[in-house]
Amino acid sequence: MISVDNLTVSFAGWDLFKDVSFLINEKDRIGLVGKNGAGKSTMLKVLIGEQPPTSGTVSRNGECTVGYLPQQMKVADTTTLFDETESAFSEVLGLEQEIDRLNAEIAERTDYESPGYEKLLHRLNDATDRFNILGGMNREEEVEKTLLGLGFERSDFSRPTSEFSGGWRMRIELAKLLLRRPSVFLLDEPTNHLDIESIGWLENYLKDYNGAVVLISHDRAFLDNVTTRTIEISLGKIYDYRVPYSKYVELRRERRAQQLAAYQNQQKMIEQTEEFIERFRYKPTKSNQVQSRIKQLEKIERIEVDEEDLSRLNIKFPPAPRSGQIVVEAKEVGKSFGEKHVFSGATFTIERGQKVALVGRNGEGKTTFARMVIGQLEPTEGSIRIGHNVKIGYYAQNQDDLMNGDFTVFDTLDRVAVGEIRTKLRDILGAFLFRGEDIDKKVRVLSGGERARLAMARLMLEPYNLLVLDEPTNHMDMRSKDILKNAVQRYDGTVIVISHDREFLDGLVERVYEFRDGRVKEHLGGIYDFLRDRQIESMREIEQKKPSQAAAPKTNKGGLSGKMLYEQKREAEKQLRKAERDVERAEEEIMALEKEIAEMDHKMADPAASGIDLTDGTYYAEYNKKKEELTRLTYRWEELSITLDRIKETMKG
Repeated sequence: MISVDNLTVSFAGWDLFKDVSFLINEKDRIGLVGKNGAGKSTMLKVLIGEQPPTSGTVSRNGECTVGYLPQQMKVADTTTLFDETESAFSEVLGLEQEIDRLNAEIAERTDYESPGYEKLLHRLNDATDRFNILGGMNREEEVEKTLLGLGFERSDFSRPTSEFSGGWRMRIELAKLLLRRPSVFLLDEPTNHLDIESIGWLENYLKDYNGAVVLISHDRAFLDNVTTRTIEISLGKIYDYRVPYSKYVELRRERRAQQLAAYQNQQKMIEQTEEFIERFRYKPTKSNQVQSRIKQLEKIERIEVDEEDLSRLNIKFPPAPRSGQIVVEAKEVGKSFGEKHVFSGATFTIERGQKVALVGRNGEGKTTFARMVIGQLEPTEGSIRIGHNVKIGYYAQNQDDLMNGDFTVFDTLDRVAVGEIRTKLRDILGAFLFRGEDIDKKVRVLSGGERARLAMARLMLEPYNLLVLDEPTNHMDMRSKDILKNAVQRYDGTVIVISHDREFLDGLVERVYEFRDGRVKEHLGGIYDFLRDRQIESMREIEQKKPSQAAAPKTNKGGLSGKMLYEQKREAEKQLRKAERDVERAEEEIMALEKEIAEMDHKMADPAASGIDLTDGTYYAEYNKKKEELTRLTYRWEELSITLDRIKETMKG
């Protein structure tokens, strides 16, 4: 679908990539990984065409469409949530208007035998077929399903998009992108603005998606659950592994160990050969052996060991001053902004040394509660008491808004540091990978990961005994996150962390406070204990609904006789069997067509050996026709599957 050949991207004489090549195939699930600044986002921009390469090519086949979600984007603020999301179906909406116009024109005409009338009928038929292929009949249902999956409520559908925060607006753009159903998704940190439940929904969506997916993410669990292939960018090269992220880490370690062992063995052999040559170079009786060894050395293909990027954070929080046993005490705490109620009834105590997580969907009050803890907001209900001698360090989620873009990296720390610590600023910045000329960079030119590291460095300027960390891992690469997690684990103070990163929270926190439906609930145990409890609770809610639903027919409010109920049940079962047959038949047709297309792909890869002629375009036309038929069948299968699900739900009720 997309071919990258000998790609080089250079900036000011420095190669970000050099002569890299790879293919993106249909249904690939690729995780693009590497440290911050390695060029992952640039690679996506090159693939989409926003960034021209210095040399090399990026080519797509004619059928390939690409959907791109950057880390930051401008979003529209001129309509409602539902209407803005429905704009993803712009072609469908245009076809709908055209079909209405054509139907109206045909109804007024009486020249049934004329070429013009026949032309109208053909155009109406083509427009209707295209409308159905694009899922026009189900678009409202698809919009609703996608928005609910991404965490919106039905009550949000009519709200103006201007009322949503930046994170929710990014979800709107993600929803539009998913609904366009491109051949290839290019997703740059799609989970940064999602909560844990929405991440789970997106995982399932991408796993089942019919196209290819290339994604950048620093969420290890997300990568493992979605991807089946990992492309690492490191020091201008790429390394392609046909495995998910965690398996890639193991294989990468093994590959490097094997390289080192082979390199060391070869170096030992070369050293011994060179010693032999030097020792016997001038002895006539050994001249033949010497010449043989010299030729042997010349023929050796020297083993190279991949350069390893060894730059890493060196984080260690200052020792925490002793605080009172109770660090934060919340009693019936609630917060409203005008008429908008956020949450209420939060009652819990956080004690010295505890590490807790605040989780829940965006907008449920996690950051609001954190800002109440640090004193930026006051509760509208209840009270929050901060314990004796508690000194709070706060990492805010919106670092871009809190740091002055015109300050340099060094100035950002220097303006808030006091006392003796000012003499150690360069050491602190060095520990966060700001070295040499980096410290003179303006904040506005830093990447998201660099800003996150700079904000974390500010927490080192004085000792705290309560750290409040709001999404600290956003934009951080894998190694940086692991190092931060280890530093927080070793920290001897109290920690309140807001995060949607399951792997970061796993083994870090000992209890979870869930903000949901306007309330706050305590869950003892780690993040995966919480997720398991939530799954069980959801199942219980479903089970509790079933008895009342099952009891409904027994009351027989419609006055139906037993025979009529029996006939209704028989008819429903008949519809169910028909729907199941339709879905099964559609699946068989899709599989057969996919096999035909795969065979044609194989022949086109080597036309001479396959005995086909590609010069007159006939073969390509037949190939494209089959691809269009596959798209139509796929949408038909989706419609039949939805119908089957509806019948099953009706029978349950």
